[in-house]
Amino acid sequence: MKRVKKYVFDSYAMFAYLEGEKGAETVANILKDALNGKAEIFMSVINWGEIYYIVLREQGEAAAKLYLQTIERYPITIVNADSDLTLEAAKIKAFNKMSYADAFAVALSIERKAKLTTGDKEFAIVEKRINIIWL
Repeated sequence: MKRVKKYVFDSYAMFAYLEGEKGAETVANILKDALNGKAEIFMSVINWGEIYYIVLREQGEAAAKLYLQTIERYPITIVNADSDLTLEAAKIKAFNKMSYADAFAVALSIERKAKLTTGDKEFAIVEKRINIIWL
């Protein structure tokens, strides 16, 4: 049985790709692998919501909805925050200086045994716990 690679995207990874910033090509390659059945991509609903609120605040509701519609076109599984994931994120947040949304990305990476894809340097403090693909 062929094992597929597993990735978690935080909001940084999606913004890099959607806005053509540094790391966009790396994200594009992972998306291509997912489209070809060679990878699985996960995103916490908390990070998904983070994308929405950032774009809503900076560009308005039409743009925010467009970002979410664009994300829906890709093979990214949006994972709801159940009690187990939320408690793991809370533990991570309690002992690491990072945003609560970022703690969900870390918790999801642990839960799914996936590589976190990001360029957010805030994640450096958990690099010993999870594998990170730096953009």
